Amino acid sequence: MSYTTFAYSDIKLSTTELTEKGELKATVNVTNTGNIAGEEVVQCYIRDLVGSVTRPVKELKGFEKITLKSGESKNITFTIAPEMLAFHRLDMTYGTEPGDFKLFIGGNSRDVKEVKFSLK
Repeated sequence: MSYTTFAYSDIKLSTTELTEKGELKATVNVTNTGNIAGEEVVQCYIRDLVGSVTRPVKELKGFEKITLKSGESKNITFTIAPEMLAFHRLDMTYGTEPGDFKLFIGGNSRDVKEVKFSLK
């Protein structure tokens, strides 16, 4: 729990199409909008929209704890690699499937910014 408030900018993606050999960078700017310094745990979640099996609605893929003074801002970047999207498929093999995904970043799993990207 923090005694201050934080504002998140919209997420900026390095690309909206991730390939099997590439990576995607998602950056968000976090600003302490309160009157005192505070800590925030910036969390990154992903949702597979078209998997062959039922997948979690939001799967935690990364987090970073930051401390910001009042009025201070910081850019936080998460790197998404294809292996982070792998799961046990319907035939019980482990790997990825091409398709559409949502990426969420926020201070908790409910209050998030979101963008879409695809795995080719």
